[in-house]
Parts: sequence; C-alpha cells; structure tokens
Amino acid sequence: MAARGKSTKRTTSKSGSRPRGGSKSLKSKGLSTGGRGKVVAHPVDPAFQQQLKFYEEGLKEVQQQRFQRAKQILEKVIEGPNKELGDRARVHIRGVEVRLSKTPSAAPKNAEDHYTQGVALMNLGRWDEARVHLDRALKAAPKADHIVYAMAALDCLTGEAESAMERLKFAIQLRPENRYHARNDEDFAFLQEDPRFTELLYPEREGSVG
Repeated sequence: MAARGKSTKRTTSKSGSRPRGGSKSLKSKGLSTGGRGKVVAHPVDPAFQQQLKFYEEGLKEVQQQRFQRAKQILEKVIEGPNKELGDRARVHIRGVEVRLSKTPSAAPKNAEDHYTQGVALMNLGRWDEARVHLDRALKAAPKADHIVYAMAALDCLTGEAESAMERLKFAIQLRPENRYHARNDEDFAFLQEDPRFTELLYPEREGSVG
C-alpha cells in the first residue's frame, strides 16, 4: 500500500534537512514561505492546492515519526503540478527512507510497529501476513484512522468490498482528510465502479444534483 505502494504507496523533522534558497525559488513559482519554512500558496489552482495539502500533511506525519505513512503521502506530492514542491517532497522522502531502513527488525511491540509491518507486507503482496499485523494494530488502537484506513485498503485488495466500505467510511469519520487519500489510492480500484464509493468520496457531487 503506497503505506496506503502500493498504497499504506506514507523531513525536516529531526534530521534538519531542508533545501537552501527555498524561499526565493518558491516565490518564483507562485509560492512563499511562512513561519518555520511552511509553504504558503498564492494560486487558486485546485491541483496545486491539493498538492500543497499533501505536502503539509506529509511533514506532519514525519514530525510524528509515522514514516511509512509520511512516505506514502509525500509520494503523492511528486505527482502534483508544481515541480518545486515535488523536489522538496523528494528530499523528505529520502530522509524518511533512511529512517525506515534503520528501523529495528525486532518483533513489533505496539500498534504503530504492527501497522508499519503490516503495510510493508501489503506492499509485498503478502496479504494474509499483513492482516495478522494490522488486526493486532487495530485491536491496540481501534480509533487510529491510519490503521483503519490500511485495513480498508487490505479488505479491498482481497475482494472484501462490504468490509472495505465500512472501514473506509469509519476512517473518513475519524479523519476527513482520508477521503482525499482514497480518491487517488490505487488500492481501492476494486471499488471504483461501486456507486457507494463514489458517493462517499465525492459528497459534493451529490449536493450539486438538482
């Protein structure tokens, strides 16, 4: 799962890495930097705004040391229209990958450990093993939106449409931003033709009818 790669295809955090001269180049692209180097957008291009939202959310995940999720989100920044923002995301992704490579191979001890292991196994297509870890993560943290989201993605990948819909709905209730992740998440391809999926992810379309 870009840790929602496949999909769950997720630094300034503690590594302190940051491209130099960022403020000047960002302004030339219609961007500027606010407090603590936060990127501020001037354009109203929806695609850019979504890209910027992913970027800022990815940094928050890095700061919380949820590196797998951060990598997934930052990878979506690269797909956006602004090259400068994409380049910044690549820098952070490299830092995240270094941190992930240093993760101990010891047995998972808590919800986040099981979540990280489960997502890694999902990306390898080892779905049964992934479910074991994600089940344990969910039991330990039943209202952790990213874990619920990962379980929804796994259900979808294994053809369990009803369970996938229920868990995705719950993940969105816990954190509305998950609606935007799911729109671009290939793990939910199995649900693309389901009208309930469209209604859940694009409620504004329903509101505009009539």
